[in-house]
Amino acid sequence: MVRPYEGAGSAAAVAPADVRFQLRDYAVLLKPRVMALVVFTGLVGLVMAPVPLPSLTAIIAVACIALGAGAAGAINMWYDRDIDRVMQRTKNRPLPAGRLQPQVALRLGAGLATFAVVTMALVVNLLAAGLLALTITYYVFIYTVWLKRRTPQNIVIGGASGALPPVIGWAAATGSVGIEALSLFAIIFLWTPPHSWALALFRRQDYDQAGVPMLPVVAGGRKTRLYILAYTLLLIPATLLPWAIGMAGALYGIVALVLDAVLLLHVIRLAGDPRTQPARTLFLFSILYLFLIFVALLADRAFMGHG
Repeated sequence: MVRPYEGAGSAAAVAPADVRFQLRDYAVLLKPRVMALVVFTGLVGLVMAPVPLPSLTAIIAVACIALGAGAAGAINMWYDRDIDRVMQRTKNRPLPAGRLQPQVALRLGAGLATFAVVTMALVVNLLAAGLLALTITYYVFIYTVWLKRRTPQNIVIGGASGALPPVIGWAAATGSVGIEALSLFAIIFLWTPPHSWALALFRRQDYDQAGVPMLPVVAGGRKTRLYILAYTLLLIPATLLPWAIGMAGALYGIVALVLDAVLLLHVIRLAGDPRTQPARTLFLFSILYLFLIFVALLADRAFMGHG
């Protein structure tokens, strides 16, 4: 069992560093890749809402979503620094590598979370602020602290936090949560397991060594590939919900169907091939897939007048 590691984060272990590299480490604490996806999906939720926000308010709302995502990422890195130390893909992060002290991440995360939620409440509306607070709390306490190290269903249940940003964007614009926002939530929620399990398949040794019970570690590769197929079959109709409820039109529907077909081909290939390369390919395509699904929503609204 991996034990918390404090030595790498001690003041003595932190070597003097150029300010530029320190700033880079602070940025890494916020998980910028995850933040970018969160900000984009939150922006789509805001733009697709039928009630336009004043430009300045919209910018502040999106900034609060970004800061909230960064705050959750920093606290996650603080809590997970012990297992990050033994995983190849995370061992060079600022905390396990000893370039920053653990309390820096915790203070940064707590400060940004408080600022983001309070600002959202004061400038935008209370519902959006409440949803932002729920997202941060869910990611930190439900996923990171409770689920991640205890159950192979960690990213299924914990995935709700990553699916909330478009709902926050919608609530920021409308002050409510409608079926349209929930359809965007469903897409991300059902996309998360295939995406995360594809990563876990080709990083299985990392998770095993760290003692994280990801599905491939607990149930094996064959069962994981079947789960990926099952969730993909649930995801495909979910991506068509915006078309079915009139939130988006034919342009979106056609693009979604094409993307769904390509995704399904990757998943079927993975189901019959135990090697790591198909899993890696699916993982990378799944990122592009979700991005293009949401781009298609924006394009449909811009060119076809839906939404």
